[in-house]
Amino acid sequence: MTVDFLQLVIPRVIKAAVDALQSGSATPSSLLISGAYIILLALGIAVLRFFWRNWILGFSRSLETDLRGRMFAHILTLDRAFFQRRTAGEIMALATNDLSSVQLASGMGLVAFVDAAFMGVAAIAFMAYIDPWLTAIAVAPMPLLALMTRYLSARLHRRFRKVQEQFSAMTEFARSTFSAMRLIKAYNQEKPQSERFESMGKTYVRDNLRLSFVYGALFPVSGFIGNASLLLVLVFGGRMAIQGTITLGDFVAFINYLLLMTWPMMAVGWVADLFQRGTTSLGRIQALFDERPSLQDPPAPPLVPALRGEIQICNLSFTYPGQTRAALRDIKLEVHEGRFLGLVGRTGSGKTTLCHLLTRLYPVPDGSLFVDGRDVNGLPLAAVREMIAYVPQEVILFSDTVAFNITMGKPEAAPEEIEAVARAAAIHDEIMAMKDGYQTRIGERGVKLSGGQRQRLAIARALLLNRPIIVIDDGLSAVDMETEHAIIRSIAGYLKGRTCIIVSHRIAPLADAHEILVMERGRLVARGSHAELLEASPFYATIYRQQSMREEASHAA
Repeated sequence: MTVDFLQLVIPRVIKAAVDALQSGSATPSSLLISGAYIILLALGIAVLRFFWRNWILGFSRSLETDLRGRMFAHILTLDRAFFQRRTAGEIMALATNDLSSVQLASGMGLVAFVDAAFMGVAAIAFMAYIDPWLTAIAVAPMPLLALMTRYLSARLHRRFRKVQEQFSAMTEFARSTFSAMRLIKAYNQEKPQSERFESMGKTYVRDNLRLSFVYGALFPVSGFIGNASLLLVLVFGGRMAIQGTITLGDFVAFINYLLLMTWPMMAVGWVADLFQRGTTSLGRIQALFDERPSLQDPPAPPLVPALRGEIQICNLSFTYPGQTRAALRDIKLEVHEGRFLGLVGRTGSGKTTLCHLLTRLYPVPDGSLFVDGRDVNGLPLAAVREMIAYVPQEVILFSDTVAFNITMGKPEAAPEEIEAVARAAAIHDEIMAMKDGYQTRIGERGVKLSGGQRQRLAIARALLLNRPIIVIDDGLSAVDMETEHAIIRSIAGYLKGRTCIIVSHRIAPLADAHEILVMERGRLVARGSHAELLEASPFYATIYRQQSMREEASHAA
């Protein structure tokens, strides 16, 4: 505000000099002094404006950094259901494009708004001090500017939201394309993908042009109204100066104040656009902050002793959000500490769903899932998850070294520990054959590795955690049956005394399990040892015979 006040003083200095010239009392030295005042005021304005704009812009960057950190931390608290509703591209757009709009609104937008608001009000006050009637004439067109700004701002909001949504869609399309690059090349889809992205880009440009049409109308309107005010002042103010109602210095000062108001009037459109973009983006970001995980810790979580790993399931039924068909029905199960369990069944029988619930990725009803005799809904999520090492069907690896991916859950692990779990997962020799051994970088999502190598790397990572329970959800589907059998035997020895649950589509590798559970349509339909199930379960025996025949045929071929 000091900067704006100094700007408003300059027309007063000019008025005094012009009035002195009109009255004949001006001298070269007095005019030189007036010029020196103007130069000093201009220097003061420049220095102060530099510091206060840097302060405001620094604040906007700090706000951007704080928001980005809060967004990242909040996203990490959200559960699987959220990521099924929102794409990674949409989240990336929020953290880039939308956050940039908020930063511009809180930085340059705030600077321009303060400048325009204070300068506009103060200039009108100084003009009114010269002549209230002429001031009323000068500001008469301004209500039209306010109406036009209000009308166009509503359209800015809607059209900018559409632009941001299209940008999110483009970001997600690009992300998914790069992630599936090998598949796209294998199916010769480079040209169709490129055409689809180009089509989305054209839609994005079209939406931006529609936005620019509204935004572009604000500047001409504000400029026209500013020039209309200047025309009215020249007509009526010039007549008043000729008639002697105001002095020539007052007229010149009035024109200068009106010119100072030209920027606030011109800035209305720009500031309105920045604020509309910022508020639209902030609304999208706030919608993210309003998301709450469906899994919550109890209000007063108890102190939990070290959990041993006994699991009890009582009449557990589960339906995924947004679906009507139950994925699990009346599951009853007890898993004692140190047991090796196999889980088999057709695709869609509920095996993965059961793994998701055991690892607390979805909420379960009270009294349906117990760990060491405690209802999981009364335990902190972290306490339950820290007792389970989980290898999901879809292996997730980071674009980093082999060692980093194995030690993700235990970064302080010694090299001997890393090698031991790699040997147990039958991946050590293949790692040592790589150029840099355990320091080999494996690329995005492990792109440099085969499917079987990625799965075994994920198993090594789970083994390193040394937790009471390990759950492997079809984590060896990419290796042959003999290798799977060997790895399972190695894991069973390595995890002696701990609970191990392995899901597999192939029965033979689970033959050494203490117990095998057979699932069908969300129910447990049979359970027992391999030999017992061959006798008691026609369904199990049929699947085993079919798989054995296929394996024999593949060896014969």
